[in-house]
Amino acid sequence: MLEITIVSVAAFLAGVLNSIAGGGSFLTFPALVFVGLPPIPANATSAVAVFPGYLSGAVGFLSEIQAYDRRALFVLLGLSVLGGVLGAVLLLITPSEVFSFIVPWLLLFATLLFAFDKQIRSWTKGERKANPFGRNAATLAVTTYGGYFNGGLGIVLLALFSGLGFRDINLMNGLKNALSFILSGASVVTFLLAGIVYLKEAAFMMILATIGGYVGARLAKKLPVNVIRSIVIFVGLGMTVVFLARS
Repeated sequence: MLEITIVSVAAFLAGVLNSIAGGGSFLTFPALVFVGLPPIPANATSAVAVFPGYLSGAVGFLSEIQAYDRRALFVLLGLSVLGGVLGAVLLLITPSEVFSFIVPWLLLFATLLFAFDKQIRSWTKGERKANPFGRNAATLAVTTYGGYFNGGLGIVLLALFSGLGFRDINLMNGLKNALSFILSGASVVTFLLAGIVYLKEAAFMMILATIGGYVGARLAKKLPVNVIRSIVIFVGLGMTVVFLARS
């Protein structure tokens, strides 16, 4: 009962955090490891749990996405599918001991990205537009990271878009959610085919994360975003320390 409670609360709060500021994976992944799932299946199950929330986020910016160049959009979505599958396959072939070793560093990397996202996006705004090859290579690298480890994906994508010359924040957020949904869908299918997802846990976590997302959308209008961001950063750093101690 305690394990069910821990995972349920983590999924609900992850939905809330993702709706307000992001960082839900900082809760779902550690919670699944805490209740006994091996790190790699826990990462896969966590990806399934937070997967549906990206779709609603993309729908919220549907008009901006539809106004974007259709050919460029298809290229981005295609690279997202490829990156999601590549990242998932990379996770599947990573030895459990190696993944357990790098998890705290991935958590720390994602937490620092989250903490300094404004500075990163401000810095990338001064970068020149990349050539098509560089643009596609950077997009593939970021989406592969997202397929391998979902934490901090939104911040990495926003930084990528800024570096590529995007300036419309609504379009950037819309594309961020759309690419997150597509690449997560590709990685989730790969994880399901590989049979490493704990389906029972994933199913009720998806429901609770969706409910949490609705609650978070309402709370976003009342709670200061800085408070929520501070909580995400605190949780991320805390989980980094815990996983460093475990490894």
